[in-house]
Amino acid sequence: MSTELHLARLDQLVADILALGARSVLDMGCGDGVLILELLKYPVIEKLAGMDVGEEAIRRLRQTLSALPQKDRDRVTLAKGSMLDADQRWQGFDLAVMLETIEHLDPADLSRLERRLFHDFAPRWIIITTPNSEFNDLLGVPPHRFRHPDHRFEWDRARFAAWARGVAKRHGYAVDLKPLGGAHPLLGGPSQMALFARISLWIKNSLSRAP
Repeated sequence: MSTELHLARLDQLVADILALGARSVLDMGCGDGVLILELLKYPVIEKLAGMDVGEEAIRRLRQTLSALPQKDRDRVTLAKGSMLDADQRWQGFDLAVMLETIEHLDPADLSRLERRLFHDFAPRWIIITTPNSEFNDLLGVPPHRFRHPDHRFEWDRARFAAWARGVAKRHGYAVDLKPLGGAHPLLGGPSQMALFARISLWIKNSLSRAP
């Protein structure tokens, strides 16, 4: 995906996170920390955490953070770990984000991810983004290939929507689906996003907006 699309996707995601009013954010599969570094620009987000299975990615991110002011470094916790593992450190966050990471999991592990994220960690909001396979042709990706060699699957909009709605129903969340990074009138966006909100919170917010 081009740098322009990466930036458009990141800008839209950050805007959505800020609109939620989340004060603590867990980045699941943080990689080199692109999202964390962007969110550090906003003092309203008081606590950030990043986990990744890649020890080298965590090391690079620690090195990047070391150049920042102490007050910013103090807002970030990093750890090597798997999003599939039970870990009490990841409980209690307002928002958990999986930015283009779910497609790196084996499909057989999705039920385990579902339990960890929606049952064990159970944040107020969850954002999951993943490539929209319908857009691949516009990016020059051949039909028999994925965008990245480490991708285990890539879903079209209907498949992602079915998975997201099923997970939401099973765990007491409402879900909103939308394109990410712009949208083609027929094919949707290059990426797609599911925003989950715990139903108790969603009802409370809806009532507060009622006339």
